[in-house]
Amino acid sequence: MTSGHPAAIDRDALAVLNRVFGFASFRGPQQQIVAHVAGGGDALVLMPTGGGKSLCYQIPALLRDGIGVVVSPLIALMQDQVEALRELGVRAAFLNSSLGTRAAAAVERAVAAGEPDLLYVAPERLLTSRCLELLGRSRIALFAIDEAHCVSQWGHDFRPEYLQLAVLHERWPQVPRIALTATADALTRREIVEKLALGSAREFVSSFDRPNIRYRIVEKNDPKHQLLDFVGGAHAGQAGIVYCATRARVDEIARWLSAQGIAALPYHAGLDSATRSAHQARFLREDGVVMVATIAFGMGIDKPDVRFVAHLDMPRSVEGYYQETGRAGRDGEPAEAWMAYGLADVVQQRRLIDQSQADEAFKRVSGAKLDAMLALAETIACRRMRLLAYFGETGAPCGNCDNCLDPPEPWDATEPARKLLSCIYRIRQASGFGFGAQHVITVLRGHTGERVRQHGHDALSTFGIGTELSETEWRAVLRQLIAQGLVSVDHAHHQVLVLTEASRALLRGERTLSMRRPKTRPARRTGRGARGAHDGATAGTAGGAGTTDGIVAGSTADAAVEALFERLKSWRRATAMARGVPPYVVFHDATLRGIAERRPVSLAELAAVSGVGEKKLDAYGAELIALIDPVGP
Repeated sequence: MTSGHPAAIDRDALAVLNRVFGFASFRGPQQQIVAHVAGGGDALVLMPTGGGKSLCYQIPALLRDGIGVVVSPLIALMQDQVEALRELGVRAAFLNSSLGTRAAAAVERAVAAGEPDLLYVAPERLLTSRCLELLGRSRIALFAIDEAHCVSQWGHDFRPEYLQLAVLHERWPQVPRIALTATADALTRREIVEKLALGSAREFVSSFDRPNIRYRIVEKNDPKHQLLDFVGGAHAGQAGIVYCATRARVDEIARWLSAQGIAALPYHAGLDSATRSAHQARFLREDGVVMVATIAFGMGIDKPDVRFVAHLDMPRSVEGYYQETGRAGRDGEPAEAWMAYGLADVVQQRRLIDQSQADEAFKRVSGAKLDAMLALAETIACRRMRLLAYFGETGAPCGNCDNCLDPPEPWDATEPARKLLSCIYRIRQASGFGFGAQHVITVLRGHTGERVRQHGHDALSTFGIGTELSETEWRAVLRQLIAQGLVSVDHAHHQVLVLTEASRALLRGERTLSMRRPKTRPARRTGRGARGAHDGATAGTAGGAGTTDGIVAGSTADAAVEALFERLKSWRRATAMARGVPPYVVFHDATLRGIAERRPVSLAELAAVSGVGEKKLDAYGAELIALIDPVGP
């Protein structure tokens, strides 16, 4: 164990960081967190995905006597996490339901003998009397509770088992605990502290900003082709995740993308476990695979080179959106978060809340979270500023979201909104019952049809008063009215529109409605043209340092560097396949690019590249040097 003196802890921690992980210095608050936990203190760590949370417990576990126990819900990924640590020379193991009886017994014997440096345990396994007794006979260095937001019943990834993890403090009051998450608003943070008995823990809250991610939200008009333009254009051949709301939609989109020549796989709870495991393994171990999934997929994904996350349906909360988009660009290289959203998303989310069996308090919280998500989707300001403000941060416009790069036109929609509200009212007054969005917009635009004539709605005073707007524009106005609670949808009566009490103020002229002006549908671009347009817009944006692997074709890219980078990637792919591990477990893209740029000709020079630790230098150093032509093409 390291000395308890702060200076000695810092020195030893830095030595481990360099020797084991191959990094020259800590990032952000990592050094403070490591020193605090290694010194025996409890901590609550909020750090964005890709910010280096794992080092905050891995290094203290290596510095302290005993086994570092990591509680994680990510059963499917524990093996890859353990393999990555073993590649670094760290003695790591896992215990979860994926192990057979004989394999689990072998791990238990190793734990009893004090052999592992780190043990990853699923919460349901940890809470068994067998596991608790095993740990009771062992020397424990620390407990790390990963994905700590799972304790929150208000959150997007609630796990009931997490509510019982306070037992760790009760049984091992002297063992430091570190709870970590990338996503927690103030309410969730309070729950983590309360439910895990972390009242005396020191809180470390990093910026939630992910400057390498570009945020883009578009209005749905032809979502499948919009997605194809996005995935098959700028992101052709890249790894990414496409989120859909339902299993049926996942299957449909995966089949459709596959038919368009994109390597797309479905993932949802309706698939058998063998299929899910096979698809996840392909995504983690092969290049350029697109996973189409429900939110059942992805929590804690370790794959660092996910270049995009796309949403074809709007998430229920900003936390969910942030967590899911955060799976892109974990390596710090440029990545993109894209979402297509429309009127049906607003209606569907409101319906799910209204028809929920939850109590009124839960519905109120869910409604507030949805309101915040709608505000992010509809804002005309910098999306990153809006996103960060949700988590209590302030900042300047980022210059790397759609609203910054192509500012929307603000629009005073008060008069159109009053026309739409009046039309809903007149239709119900004339018929004694309401109608849906399509019928109301048809009446507003003065289009006659059988239903309009049948109900006499062509004689209403609101018939034809909205010819100045297109159907798309009227739907945008209605979406905003529903988002702001001025119109509701009666799901029990064929999705008819109903005015709310809040609409009175707008009808009376006591309030206004400002929104982004809807854009007309752009001509679809595919293939090379789409990619070139995006690349030009991306060059030089935030997070662009070391631009690589697709999002940006840097204008100053050196052909020799690119050629060596591709050669190193081919070597990595073959090495990973031979070892039976994902390619990123061997080396991250950023490390390979560092090697390509620096072209080391000796082991000493190679050791100076970020990400090349002692064990990997011994294992791969000679092969890598042999791949590098010091003269270059």
